[in-house]
Order: sequence, then C-alpha cells, then structure tokens
Amino acid sequence: MTDYPAAAVHTGHVEPVPRRVRGVLAGKTIVDSRRAKYVWEWPYYPQFYFPIADVLPDVLASEPDGRYSLRVGEVEKPPAAWTSDDVLSGHIRFAWDALDAWFEEDEQVFVHPRSPYTRVDALRSTRHVRVRLDGVALAESSSPVLLFETGLPTRYYFNRTEVDFTHLVAEPGMATACPYKGETSGYWSVRVGDVLHEHLAWTYAYPAAAVQPIAGLVAFYNEMVDIEADGELLPRPRTHFSK
Repeated sequence: MTDYPAAAVHTGHVEPVPRRVRGVLAGKTIVDSRRAKYVWEWPYYPQFYFPIADVLPDVLASEPDGRYSLRVGEVEKPPAAWTSDDVLSGHIRFAWDALDAWFEEDEQVFVHPRSPYTRVDALRSTRHVRVRLDGVALAESSSPVLLFETGLPTRYYFNRTEVDFTHLVAEPGMATACPYKGETSGYWSVRVGDVLHEHLAWTYAYPAAAVQPIAGLVAFYNEMVDIEADGELLPRPRTHFSK
C-alpha cells in the first residue's frame, strides 16, 4: 500500500462530460461537443468519446480496418479515430496526439482529459524538507509548497534560493506537460561526481490557475532522489516515473 490515494475508478466506467470539449487540427475545429462521454479504458484517467454528429463530416475518411483517417486541407493523419459498439454505440474516439490541441471550455488541456475524480492541491507548508542524492544535498526548505495529486506521491516544491544549482544541469528543449498543471518551463539533470542523473527536476513558470502556488518553484522526482520530511526519510515510491 502506498502513502497516497490511488485512482478509484474501474476500467469500463462511463460518465457524461459536463464541459464543452473541442479538438483542433491544422487550425480547424474538427470536433465541438457538449455531449461527450468519459470512458475509462484504464483506471487512471478517462478518454473522450464523442457523438459522431458532433464531428465535422468532411474530415473523416474510412479505412479498411474500420478506423478513420483525418483530413484537413493538405494535412492528413493516418488512422487516428475509431468507433466501438462494445463501448458506446454511435460515438467516436480520437487518438489524443493526432490533433494539434484540445480544449475543455476555453482552457487548453495537455496529454489526456482531466479526470473528474482527480484532485490536485498546492498547499504551503512549514514541514522541514531535505532532498539528497547519493549523500549530496540538493535542496532544503522549511517553507515548501506540497502538491497533492490523486494517484501520485506528494511532490515537494522549493524556492529557487533553497536549491543548490551547482549540482543541476539545465536541459534546454526538455519539457513535459500535465493535464492538471500545464507545461513545464524548465528541466534539470543532477550531476553527482562523475555521474549524471537525467531528468530529475522541473519547474512550471506559468502553471494552471488551480496550482498557482508552484509557479517558478523547483521539484524533484521522489522516485529518484532521497527526501526527508521533518526528520523522517521517506521511502522512494514506485510509479510509472521510476527508472
């Protein structure tokens, strides 16, 4: 058992989406729906399924295997959409990366739809938190921001003045995105002696409004560093980020 809440939705669960959802390809909105469905194809987050009537008919091209290609002007995507009578008859699902951008209402969403059962809170704290790797101190704070996200371990965010950047190596061009936090603006590897540990720390300069307290702060993957909170060494969690 972990020390944080796990995803609590079973595979195959279906719920209505109360938000307007739009998908854009080559500058054209190809799906615009207020009637989408959440479908959990695995427990951690859902996918969108849309009534076919909410998709522009001229962008779908049938393929022999029952899937659909997408065509917008000169842009053509290989089979990137499909229907499934076993899941939702009369609905279609798009491969997320086949489109250029997705919007829930007027806010862009990255990576996958936001689960209505996932909560993300960024809370200021007075816990005394230290980060070390191979015995080398990387960060220490008595005023971190703790980010709690359903299904993931607590992340500890530090003011930049509390991070020892002499051990951090910037990774220009490296970026990740999160449906709940937005796009990262910086990434670092950590050098300890002659060993370079890649992709261990990150920051969000302009995070989503719900987690604004982490703006500009730096966090480390708990899975790959040693974190001590109020004198207690925390076990390294095992997640899909573990190496």
